[in-house]
Amino acid sequence: MAAAAPSTLPRPVPVAAGIGLREPHREAFVAAGCPIPWVEIHPENYLVPGGPRLAGILRVRRDTVVSCHGVGLSLGSAGGLDPDHLMRLRGLYDRLEPGLISEHLSWSVTDATYLNDLLPLPYTEDSLDRVRRNIDHAQDAFGRRILVENPAACLAFADSAIPEAEFLAELAARTGCGLLLDVNNLYVSSVNLGFDPSAWLDAIPAEAVGELHLAGHARVTVGGEELLIDDHGSTVGEPVMALCAEVLDRIGPRPVLVEWDNDLPPLDGLLAEAGRAQRLLDARMRPVEMPARIAEVHRAG
Repeated sequence: MAAAAPSTLPRPVPVAAGIGLREPHREAFVAAGCPIPWVEIHPENYLVPGGPRLAGILRVRRDTVVSCHGVGLSLGSAGGLDPDHLMRLRGLYDRLEPGLISEHLSWSVTDATYLNDLLPLPYTEDSLDRVRRNIDHAQDAFGRRILVENPAACLAFADSAIPEAEFLAELAARTGCGLLLDVNNLYVSSVNLGFDPSAWLDAIPAEAVGELHLAGHARVTVGGEELLIDDHGSTVGEPVMALCAEVLDRIGPRPVLVEWDNDLPPLDGLLAEAGRAQRLLDARMRPVEMPARIAEVHRAG
């Protein structure tokens, strides 16, 4: 089914580079005059009726566009979505009016137990129908469209019968959801599983992509083999930046978000990473194009 009509009229996320704003940076960010056009938060950190943390992000929202990237909805759960969690998220979204809402293609809840991880699921017809139902439920509950993010993979399930890109494309077609294309996750998965990221991009509907993510990754050795781990704990690698440039050349400018969650640098270091992403965008977008692009993102969100 298509997404329900928006419950609010949020300011759209601009076609510019943003940062994942974490609580240790929030006060410095405000003190610096909110120096970047948009930020993204994990909404589960703000599911409270009041207090300084919620007041702080509402203060940021006065001067900067805010996007919400959920980590606990568990779109892949066989038992459906937690209605209490859905309603708490809806309450926050009605109050915060985020420019975009996104969720992970993963599961993290079973038998009312929340697991502190984003776990993978096999790409089968059963999984596709399950995630489709959960996306429909979420979009109905929120009254608006969500974006769904491609995961970082270290392994492939033996019973996966649908290629990942086709799985995501089918979700977008069946539910009207958008896609959050995490470029670092795509790079990590392509190296770990040995596939061509350009071929993966061929199968993704460009018009469904509403946002890009960039992040750092780590290299580890397991059983004598090297794996890439999406750890959000370092600068964005040059191969990921190069893949981001390819994505932008293919689909056109989109909002680009730099995530950094572990071993946080000073705020200036994170802003410098956003500057690298902004230069990629600037090279592909003339100033006269920006109003039309912003309007496009507003319509899509």
